[in-house]
Amino acid sequence: MVQKASAALIIWAGLAGAAGVALAAAAAHGSDLSSLTTPAYLLIMHAAAAVAIVAAAAHASFPRAFCVAGLILLAGASLFGTDLALRAIYGARLFPMAAPVGGTTMIVGWLVLAVTGLIEASARRS
Repeated sequence: MVQKASAALIIWAGLAGAAGVALAAAAAHGSDLSSLTTPAYLLIMHAAAAVAIVAAAAHASFPRAFCVAGLILLAGASLFGTDLALRAIYGARLFPMAAPVGGTTMIVGWLVLAVTGLIEASARRS
């Protein structure tokens, strides 16, 4: 289960990172697309975080919890980034409230990661 989740996270992170770089390039080359910078950086940052989370999960007592945190982070970044990119490129939304839901999801993902880290630290002390 954890190996499949880790592989899925790495694949998703690769796609999110690639999308982030593509959005950054579009933002750099189109003055009317400068608003793509925010989703680009969020996708790249969360893709890198997901890869680090997979690495941490490989050595953790509770690898599933780490994988869940990574999945939540990438889901939030994907929702947020996709909604902002659609707005910038097409003037349309993914769905109403997609960006706020994505942003909230990213916050939850980071909090899940923090709690997982605390649990992991506690388990290692025992």
